[in-house]
Amino acid sequence: MARQQGWFALILALAIAAGALVLNVPPPLGLDLQGGSQLTLQVLPSGAIKKVEKEQLESVKEVLDRRINGLGVSESTLQTVGNDQLILQLPGEQDPSRAAKVLGTTALLEFRAQKAGTDAEMQGLLKLKRQATAARIKAASEDPSPDTKIKAEELADALKALGIAVPPGSSETDQLELLLATVNTKIVGLYEPSQLTGKDLVGAGRQQQQTGNGWDVTLTFNREGGEKFAELTKSIAGSNRLLGIVLDGRSISEASVGPQFQVAGITGGAASITGNFSSEEARDLEVQLKGGSLPLPVRVIEQRTIGATLGTENVRRSLVAALSGLALVALFMVVVYRLPGVVAVIALSLYALFNLAIYSLIPVTLTLPGIAGFILSIGMAVDANVLIFERVKEELRSGNTLIRSMDTGFSLAFSSIIDGHVTGLISCVALFALGTGLVKGFAVTLAIGLLLSLFTALTCTRTILRLLLSYGALRQPNYFLPANQLPVKAAG
Repeated sequence: MARQQGWFALILALAIAAGALVLNVPPPLGLDLQGGSQLTLQVLPSGAIKKVEKEQLESVKEVLDRRINGLGVSESTLQTVGNDQLILQLPGEQDPSRAAKVLGTTALLEFRAQKAGTDAEMQGLLKLKRQATAARIKAASEDPSPDTKIKAEELADALKALGIAVPPGSSETDQLELLLATVNTKIVGLYEPSQLTGKDLVGAGRQQQQTGNGWDVTLTFNREGGEKFAELTKSIAGSNRLLGIVLDGRSISEASVGPQFQVAGITGGAASITGNFSSEEARDLEVQLKGGSLPLPVRVIEQRTIGATLGTENVRRSLVAALSGLALVALFMVVVYRLPGVVAVIALSLYALFNLAIYSLIPVTLTLPGIAGFILSIGMAVDANVLIFERVKEELRSGNTLIRSMDTGFSLAFSSIIDGHVTGLISCVALFALGTGLVKGFAVTLAIGLLLSLFTALTCTRTILRLLLSYGALRQPNYFLPANQLPVKAAG
């Protein structure tokens, strides 16, 4: 009796914990249930690669996966389509532009030394860059100062001096962006070929500048990268040549190296990119560098926003279907199996609660196929109870006592239950390994359900049933079988 009470206390504690978890951390919903955005990306051949093969597509997918995780977009899914496309789903994200920008850039990081004899040209370009950056910050402010327009006109003249025609009707912001892009391209042309790339990075982070509101991006190299960085900085230390940090062909930072590093260069395998980044820009750059550079360029060919109205309707219908199914199953079990049927309904409720708690804990993103897997697993859970109760009824008809019939029924049904669940799990493994996207969601929810149904059928049902039978008023064979099916000698 004490053992049964201990099991009952454990089940009760698990139920309370699961209920609290579901209430405080509800299971996440997929794109088809809550709406969001979908991006279609195309991988483009480049260089010696004339055709995108499966290996290159998987390499791109791996890098994009790391970037998506770094962005913090919850419950996103990325899957391959055909030979050169990927589909990214962002549940709950109504503006995918930032994700598209971060995912679509190659993020090839290079550290390059300035060519000798280009000091005057470099200083002129850097002055223009500082002016354009300051003007852009002013123009983006909520209350720009009156001299912003004057500055923009001066920078438009600078564009013409650089040989770039100003598009008619272009806005002040467009002119500033065009100037910055042009200046950055010319700055990159004053650098020597790359001697160190982002392939030697092992980590990236961000930190706010001690003075001002800007952010820096911190870098950590592996041993080989640290040695290359030391050699590179040693070669230009104490000279007027700058160290350029180039991202996707755009100069994002230029730094001088002091004479104190002429002997050994900057050692320690760490560096910092100071580019007056905003918090979001620093975060995006950190994500790109951590994810690594794309082995092939990627182009966003489609952006779709899926409205939440469809998702809400799907959730409502799915809940109605699930609750209706549960109610019909509960009615059947109570009518056919009487007291054990009531116990099965309680175990089934626990099963549903534990399922939702695990979905919240892992977490498992709920999609329509996932809900279908959940409902199907309820049928498997009921099937285990049916096997047990039918064995119990057979033992009662044979004249065994109620307690003995129950113990024997569980023992005889055990192997059949295990076999049925193992074959179901094998199917789940096959679906997960060979399927994509929504099919995998179905396989995961079904597998979780199968494992939980073993626990609820073999432990919860048995514990609650034995606890009820400890009360004499409930230890009646006719609570298990109609009186006309009981042998004369059957007793509790």
